[in-house]
Amino acid sequence: MTEPAKKVAERAEERLVKVAENVRERFDRVTEGRFSDKVKEGRFADQTDHGVDRARDDERRKKQGGST
Repeated sequence: MTEPAKKVAERAEERLVKVAENVRERFDRVTEGRFSDKVKEGRFADQTDHGVDRARDDERRKKQGGST
């Protein structure tokens, strides 16, 4: 390989290494705050399930003759 070709190959390799590092960093950032991890940690434990409350209200309205 000639000198200019080696330099081009080395620069390309360096760029690819930087790209790989950036991808790893971004992947770590994205997967760090996964929803399932937050649930497992109990982050949402203090919040009520509003869907259940809404369903109860709808049933109550039905029994009283109102529309949903």
